[in-house]
Amino acid sequence: MTDLSAIVARLRRHGLAGGLLAVLILAAAPPTAGAHGFAGPLAWGLLLAFCLLPLALSVHLVFDAALFRLAASYGTEEAGLAAVDDVLARMGLREKSPAPAPLAARLAGCRRLVRLQWAALAVALCLYAVLLLDAAGGGGA
Repeated sequence: MTDLSAIVARLRRHGLAGGLLAVLILAAAPPTAGAHGFAGPLAWGLLLAFCLLPLALSVHLVFDAALFRLAASYGTEEAGLAAVDDVLARMGLREKSPAPAPLAARLAGCRRLVRLQWAALAVALCLYAVLLLDAAGGGGA
């Protein structure tokens, strides 16, 4: 279960770093990129969407890290994953299944979330660059 501790740390690190980067983009964009120019409303709306998505995924990843930490506190992998399923069922997030999903499947889902988070952040950075270029070009009205 020591590997699970490293996984928990990585998930939490990805969750916090992605969320922080999304907040930094949202905080830096208005004063630096301005609100005028040809790319205005559409780019700002897309920027907002592509920053809120990583924030939501960050919350999900930090929650998953807490669940994996719970699983690591049990003696066996099966007992830990059954406890995670029990917590999710009690919270109403998932139906209780007779056999818990294997750890590999759960980790594959977390890897997909991390990739989606960083892809959304890459799109947000590109949109921010478009807004900066538009503001630097003097496209104001």
